[in-house]
Amino acid sequence: MDYRLINSDYLDSVAGDDPQIITEIVTMFKDQVVEIFAEMKLLYSRKEYNTLGMLAHKAKSSVAIMGMAELATMLKTFELSAKEGKDSELYESYINRFGDDTKIAISELEDLVSNRLKKS
Repeated sequence: MDYRLINSDYLDSVAGDDPQIITEIVTMFKDQVVEIFAEMKLLYSRKEYNTLGMLAHKAKSSVAIMGMAELATMLKTFELSAKEGKDSELYESYINRFGDDTKIAISELEDLVSNRLKKS
């Protein structure tokens, strides 16, 4: 599989090429992003923009460790805008992009884990 969103080299370097550590990191990532996405939607619906900005900061850290630089950059923009309450008309598209990209990333990560476990 050609990985479009994740950086497998970066993930391998973080995990020291240990397939078990990669599996654990991927499992934590999957759990985190599902929870973050749901919370983003809730905070947006409540117009709790400052808290939404703090959550975007947390999300940025989660995607950065997977080597998802473009999404991390978008989340930084989202974080700063939300903390300042600016450009709120863009928040929904930021949230949707986070959800879409992390769904694809999870698929790519599951493939990566499967391939690493086959090699070990």
